[in-house]
Amino acid sequence: MMKLYGRRSSINVQKVLWCLAELGLEEGRDFERIDAGLQFGVNDTPEYLALNPNGLVPVLVDGATVLWESNTIVRYLAASRGNESLLPTDPAGRADIEKWMDWQLATLWATLRVAFLGLTRTPENERNYDTIRNSHRQAGHLLGIANAALQEQPYLALDRFTAADIGVALAAQRWFMLADKFSERLDTSADMPALQSWLETVTQRSAYGAARIGQ
Repeated sequence: MMKLYGRRSSINVQKVLWCLAELGLEEGRDFERIDAGLQFGVNDTPEYLALNPNGLVPVLVDGATVLWESNTIVRYLAASRGNESLLPTDPAGRADIEKWMDWQLATLWATLRVAFLGLTRTPENERNYDTIRNSHRQAGHLLGIANAALQEQPYLALDRFTAADIGVALAAQRWFMLADKFSERLDTSADMPALQSWLETVTQRSAYGAARIGQ
């Protein structure tokens, strides 16, 4: 049975859980999930570091295959299970999806992560609100790129739900959550109706519910 290491609250673990559910794979039946990271520890043990020397989550163990980096795991799962819907083998179609996956990780989340960690992990008396506000504002500008794309098409890539939508949706969720929870501290004036409509649509998918994201 496959093993997935990582706490359910991690955005990068959530990417993999959502992907697994889209593939029809169920926790407990098709894979085992082991809590790791933050309050669970595990990721700093010698055994875990032998799997992932970065000491981060997630890690996927599928037989002799051991993988870290969430987007790599999503790509592997879609390809190894032959799911052309999530990630096609056609080079142009695949690249259309992967550009959004890479953008989410390297650009959008790298920007939003500062505000997210500042407001969810940093004690109030240690928060730099100028830095936090700038991070959230810049991430909002970036999400405007996705909003513009979604004004022209129902999903981020191709004409259907793909792996491109997973990571961006999870990041967008966090942006809106922060905007709502810390409205008195953040500039929440961004108007992104196409993005909000798409986010509502993709998070109503049965696989999203099956993955029990956020629980």
